[in-house]
Amino acid sequence: MIIGADVGGTFTDIVLVDRAQILVSKIPTSAIQSDAIVEGVDQLVGGAPVDTFIHGTTAATNALLERAGAAVVLVTDAGFEDVIEIGRQDRPSLYDPFVDRSEPLVEGDHRIGIPADNAGFVDVSGAESVAIALIDADIDPGREQRLADEVSAAFPGLPISISSVVSPEFREFERISTTVLNAYLVPITRNYMLSLEGKMVSSGRARSMAVMRSSGGLMSAQDAAEFPAAVVLSGPAGGVVAASAYAATLSLDQAVSFDMGGTSTDVCRISAGEVDVSYERSIDGYVCRLPSVGIHTVGAGGGSVAWIDAGGSLRVGPRSAGSIPGPACYGRGGIEPTVTDANVVLGRIDPNAILGGTLPIDPKASFEVVAAMADVLGMGVTETALGIVAIAEDVMAGAIRTVSIDQGSDLAAASLIAFGGAGGLHAVSLARSLGMANVVIPPFGGVLSAVGLLLAPPRVDLVAPVLIVDGDLSRAHSVASQLEDDSRAALLRAGHETVRTRAVLDVRYLGQSHEIGVPWVRDEPFEAVVSRFNEMHNSRNGFARPQDPIEIIAVRCTAYGVPALTLEDIGGWRATRPTDRGEREVTTSAGTVASAVVDRASLRVGDTVVGPAVITETESTTFLDADVCATVHPNGSLELTW
Repeated sequence: MIIGADVGGTFTDIVLVDRAQILVSKIPTSAIQSDAIVEGVDQLVGGAPVDTFIHGTTAATNALLERAGAAVVLVTDAGFEDVIEIGRQDRPSLYDPFVDRSEPLVEGDHRIGIPADNAGFVDVSGAESVAIALIDADIDPGREQRLADEVSAAFPGLPISISSVVSPEFREFERISTTVLNAYLVPITRNYMLSLEGKMVSSGRARSMAVMRSSGGLMSAQDAAEFPAAVVLSGPAGGVVAASAYAATLSLDQAVSFDMGGTSTDVCRISAGEVDVSYERSIDGYVCRLPSVGIHTVGAGGGSVAWIDAGGSLRVGPRSAGSIPGPACYGRGGIEPTVTDANVVLGRIDPNAILGGTLPIDPKASFEVVAAMADVLGMGVTETALGIVAIAEDVMAGAIRTVSIDQGSDLAAASLIAFGGAGGLHAVSLARSLGMANVVIPPFGGVLSAVGLLLAPPRVDLVAPVLIVDGDLSRAHSVASQLEDDSRAALLRAGHETVRTRAVLDVRYLGQSHEIGVPWVRDEPFEAVVSRFNEMHNSRNGFARPQDPIEIIAVRCTAYGVPALTLEDIGGWRATRPTDRGEREVTTSAGTVASAVVDRASLRVGDTVVGPAVITETESTTFLDADVCATVHPNGSLELTW
């Protein structure tokens, strides 16, 4: 038995696979995340031990967003103490002088500058965690390690993060920022991981535990506890992994994953079944120079609150009602209208639904909070509900453009792979407004991020700086061989055999300040690397300069193990319930009309449903507007066309 648990801001999703049988649970996220996980696991397995427990966590993310991390002391070279505050010459909002950068995670009097010879005692008294980031550590890690040994000897048990281990790359600001971020998150993440491992492994509920890393692979709970900067995007990465697997199965060359939950929406570009990976991103204003799936997140989810701004205009998000109190229809004291409440008013969510099989909704409460807002706006209730949905969809459409059109990818031939509890409600409207080819709703869409945890392989990502300007790849080959050996060894220490490795070269035109990660087949000549770089540069930036010289500034290697599960293990789709079709009034783009209501579990391979219709599941709902047709694929996906 294999179990995956994905903790979201509103719901915790649990998926159990036992000999191709799949059981799911969706329960409200608790204040102590591990409590909801244990509750959901116990519901599904009834006390029987599972072989593998895989977790997608938001513990590190929440600690950063809530500024609940540790008191960090930064140790760096004298004269560079303020690098993390100076940053780069960019601004969060170019034309808004009132927007400030995020405050540094280390206060000024907690930054210690040391001489080049490391002379003197480094006093880190009062620190809960230490970040050591010396300027030349990307090429000479020895100084950092010696300093770490000295601090560790003087302050036993104090967590220490060193930049040559966390992010061994050049550019001191990004490396220092990433190391500080890691140090800031270590204590709270370590405590969470140890607590969860105790509840799952030590208690006998599971024989082993792994954690999803931001790059879309698995790492041990112990490694996640020591390197929390690598799991900041742990939760949403699972959904992208699952979406890419379905894209590959359906032979979709271009796709965008669309994960709409209760708190936010995450989107990511997928090309030829491969997830777009970024090697640097900003998380709530803090630079993290580590590999992560190329997710773009916006504050538009089912629980996003609708409000009226000072100018009297209707707005939606980014604030969310969360799981407590949640949308008004949850009956937990919510008094503000949300996107979910709007969908209830429009009839797109069943007024008699029991969300996740445990949470009955109160349609009267949804109507009351939307009606109260409608009175203030001087609009009708239905008109207001449609407005809330339209504004939320406009925010989400902007996110999809960011990961596609803004990066040179044409949406006309792309499919939207929609999932999450609310993804199916808005997917068709979004895809049509953006001119996309079609929509795919995978099976188990309401808990797909948890499914993705089970599909993810064990993974190790390593990088080393180089400087190659003369076209001689011998140095790159030497570094890549060492990284490959190290990554294989790291997987083996975690108990996994390496089944494949992948090399990437960071390439840029000579004199450029930003590079592109270019996939590299080891027996390729230098000319092939140049050609691929020019193609990628042209696609991403709209131009290329093939006559200009290039330089290679880093070599990356990723090693992959065997995933716990594949889509083939899950098997084909089977209807599990008798045919169940009803009807109710639903507001569509053509007005309020009688619409078919279909239980997805009753559909068979090849069945079609023509809109207007609502396809219901325990964990999610799919809305088909007029003239939209849904067809059941052999793997259980719904292919939506118009």
